[in-house]
Amino acid sequence: MNTVLKKLTISCAALIIMMITASGVMAQPINAINVSYVKSPFNLQIMVMKSMGMLEKEFSGDNIAINWHEINSGAKQSQALAAGSLDIASVINTTSVLLANAGGNPVKIIGGVSHPCETFAIVVRNDGPADAAGLKGKTVAGPKGTVLHQMLVAALAGAGLKESDVKFVHMGLPKSRTALLAGQVDAALLAAGLVIKSKEAGARVLTTAKGLVNPILVSAASEKFISEHPDLVARYLKVFRQAMAFINADPEKAIAIGAKEHGISMQDARTLYGWAGFTTHLTSTDIADMKKDVLFLKDNNMISTSVAPASICMPAAFME
Repeated sequence: MNTVLKKLTISCAALIIMMITASGVMAQPINAINVSYVKSPFNLQIMVMKSMGMLEKEFSGDNIAINWHEINSGAKQSQALAAGSLDIASVINTTSVLLANAGGNPVKIIGGVSHPCETFAIVVRNDGPADAAGLKGKTVAGPKGTVLHQMLVAALAGAGLKESDVKFVHMGLPKSRTALLAGQVDAALLAAGLVIKSKEAGARVLTTAKGLVNPILVSAASEKFISEHPDLVARYLKVFRQAMAFINADPEKAIAIGAKEHGISMQDARTLYGWAGFTTHLTSTDIADMKKDVLFLKDNNMISTSVAPASICMPAAFME
């Protein structure tokens, strides 16, 4: 056994013990685990896991099937976790987790996925504003209450402006891009492949989230599922780490999987890979940034009660 694999095996064994000890409850037998399949912005770990059947192999000896559900919306994943139709949200943004808990839906973070700061951007046409200050009086399209919205507010603040200094129109990402290129809005909040495609169409990036906000993508599960099946959660995280180890060992092969899943060129896939900011765990910096997110949500009247970020994270989420 090589040194990397040996360390991973020891780490994963400790993780399983930690999850079971923390919950105090042994898992009850089940015959299927429902997992969300989230490809965007470029969640390579999840694409590798699914493409290579890694979870299926892990649980085949237990006669446990893996049911993948393509749910991109963080809010819809939270709702599915609450309803019990989803057991593990493979990739969900921390803003959605905070909103869920503030609304009485106990969703817990079980591990980190990525910090895709360069994936999120404010995009303008080539003849558009030169900087954030130039957005004053302009129309900006994008999804409200997301890290993209938060990025816009932070960019405006850096230019001495407030959100009220622009006309912010709530709009989904594809429609925002279409409106921008059609000249119906002055700027659009976009992510990942839509940023690349917009640049190819003649638009340009005004700023990315880097230095403004820290987008945090995580894996999560309902408090109930974690309590009842801590061993299954720990084994899911073990496989996630194995996928990350595979990516690190053979990035080109992994990127090829991502390119196929997204239906994009290897060149574009390599760009998204470079922007991804992959991780497997949270840090104290993430908790500090989530506290800022809570303030943002309160300031924008999206939550009325505070949520302590550390309280919605399982101990395993911090394990490297």
